Amino acid sequence: MSAGPTRWHALKIASVVAETHDSKSFEFDIPADLADSFAYRPGQFLTLRVPVLGRHLPRCYSMSSAPTLDARPRVTVKRVAQGRASNWLCDHLKAGDTLEVMAPTGVFTPRALQTDFILFAGGSGITPVFSILRSALAHGQGRVALIYANRDERSVIFRDALKGLAAAHPSRLQVIHWLDSVQGVPSVAQFAELARPWSGAQAFICGPSAFMDASVAALEAVGMAGDAVHVERFVSLPDEEDAAAVNAAAAATAPAAAVDQAELEVSLDGERHTIACGGSETLLDAMLRAGINAPHSCQAGMCASCMCQVEEGSVHLRHNEALDQKDLDRAWTLSCQAVPTSGRLRVRFPG
Repeated sequence: MSAGPTRWHALKIASVVAETHDSKSFEFDIPADLADSFAYRPGQFLTLRVPVLGRHLPRCYSMSSAPTLDARPRVTVKRVAQGRASNWLCDHLKAGDTLEVMAPTGVFTPRALQTDFILFAGGSGITPVFSILRSALAHGQGRVALIYANRDERSVIFRDALKGLAAAHPSRLQVIHWLDSVQGVPSVAQFAELARPWSGAQAFICGPSAFMDASVAALEAVGMAGDAVHVERFVSLPDEEDAAAVNAAAAATAPAAAVDQAELEVSLDGERHTIACGGSETLLDAMLRAGINAPHSCQAGMCASCMCQVEEGSVHLRHNEALDQKDLDRAWTLSCQAVPTSGRLRVRFPG
């Protein structure tokens, strides 16, 4: 994982806001010369390079701000038990400090806002969902349902803002708070009944793994189409100092490449590129070598920002902690971990 100047940008913290007893929001000042690089879509995330005890921890945090509605990008961070990065940010970062940040990326974002949405958020999973919700209300005409689960009332992030939005949009926004302290842990059957009227909407889900699994199962139970269900999964990335060893181990366990070289056709941002990709070279490395500005972040198979769909040919995925079996069944792969196993390969990035 490179820390070169083309990937990391030193940004000043414009403000720090305590959202709850265990969460804070951090706004970043974006210099004019980086405005284009830091343009973003609702639901995307920033990767922060967090310095802890002489090491560098890359961490992905969804933006809770909404493009066109907020002057600065903002991430909201919740403390977690033994969370080295999140706890350091909440304990040490203050207005005026600088932090190294990658440009926005991520595919957990609506292709269009002119539709109905059902949004599931658990705990700090509200961050990208809040961005999508506000953007949909501001720029769409559809209805939005938010099912937001927390341990207890004091853990509800953006409580007052959500109350204000619900009051301002009574015919379009329905906010359902689920508190484990009051209602117990939600079941698939309970979520299914809440989701049933929204089976024709677009669904976005973010939160703890068990919460997301229950939400997906509930939507399946009410017959929602699989391609209408969007899930954001994050895992902790390896320390920067360990990333090379992690990737080397993944490469070492991969089977021998079935081809010496592949012809790789890439569809990205409305353009097509045809390049050569070595048999043991990842698709992303081949694209970057050819000067194609393909989306990526962690380069460790853990964040899904580099995901693309294989339309022709085949690949071997060396390491994957971001895509589930349904994604794989639909021929999605991670370009940072995929190596070609056919002489001809065609992939398409979403968007």
